[in-house]
Amino acid sequence: MMFALIMVIVLTITGLIWLLDIFVLSKKRAANAKEPILVEYSKSFFPVIFLVFFIRSFIAEPFKIPSGSMMPTLLAGDFILVNKFSYGFRVPILNHTIIEVDKPHRGDVFVFHYPPKPSIDYIKRVVGLPGDVIEYKSKTLYINDKKIEQTFVGKYPYIMNEIHHIEAKEFKEALGSVNHSILIHDLPGENFKFEVPQGHYLAFGDNRDNSADSRVWGFVPEHNLVGRAFFIWFNFSEFKRIGTIIH
Repeated sequence: MMFALIMVIVLTITGLIWLLDIFVLSKKRAANAKEPILVEYSKSFFPVIFLVFFIRSFIAEPFKIPSGSMMPTLLAGDFILVNKFSYGFRVPILNHTIIEVDKPHRGDVFVFHYPPKPSIDYIKRVVGLPGDVIEYKSKTLYINDKKIEQTFVGKYPYIMNEIHHIEAKEFKEALGSVNHSILIHDLPGENFKFEVPQGHYLAFGDNRDNSADSRVWGFVPEHNLVGRAFFIWFNFSEFKRIGTIIH
């Protein structure tokens, strides 16, 4: 959000300088006089900044995954693309919907403004839709009293930090039409039950025991939606992940 604000400011300044030159300064300049350096730079940068701003605001925006909360689907260090019009065209920064295109579907991996601090963007998976009753009991998910089956895949060792080497278990789970993997640790866990309010969504990380998600800070308001993650375009340490479609 901060980057978008900076782009708006730069775009406004360069655009105003360009317009000022067109309607005022150019008329006072001699025919063969050189343009002031500020005008020259503004005319050069404005179209480029406008194009980048338009693409990032309405088509696709890049993000970097900072943590392992969405493992094994997304790894820390993945660079992803987010479809900005999946859930409608929105006014940049204000995030008000201009044209509604679609709503989040169960199983979507989506980016949103973190409800307690909207200047930060989070990425999780949509588990609960408006009106759903969601229960998480003994590490098993229930949606409207229906148990979501988990299929064991195998053990999944990973390094949580320099001290803790965690061995989790990988399971396959189906949310709506999306089949995806989750990680569950052999650690005690809490049980939760939620009723999702209208206009809100319940979000979980795929790394179920190592994710600060709706179980900690509550529901995601529709106003906070940014877009749907769909593509891994780079990873410095694991080139094989480049080009992976996100499910």
